[in-house]
Amino acid sequence: MTQPTPTITVSDAHGRMTSTDQPAPLLVDVREASEFGVLRVPGAALLPLSTFTSRFEELPHDRPLLLLCAVGGRSARATDFLVANGYPDAHNIAGGITGWNAAGLPIRTGPVEDGEGELG
Repeated sequence: MTQPTPTITVSDAHGRMTSTDQPAPLLVDVREASEFGVLRVPGAALLPLSTFTSRFEELPHDRPLLLLCAVGGRSARATDFLVANGYPDAHNIAGGITGWNAAGLPIRTGPVEDGEGELG
């Protein structure tokens, strides 16, 4: 039987990212670079789903991972893949960047700056 995808709300994800009580999670955006360039969460790392399975091992094992896409479908697949491949503290952000933006949480628009979106 398949386990349900570990999922977190946008507000809980934001709370975990701003909390000082626990290890800071890494927010991983699995959308494509063109989507990231339009609207993104400050501090998010970009690892597009199109290259995810060949690059996922670049992700850290020593901190929680929160995965984000447009509405939650692609990031759910990426979360399931990570959990199956030895990343037990990975969570899909329900609602994706669409829900994040609708909740009034911090976003960036406009040209991607040097270094923005890089994993490390």
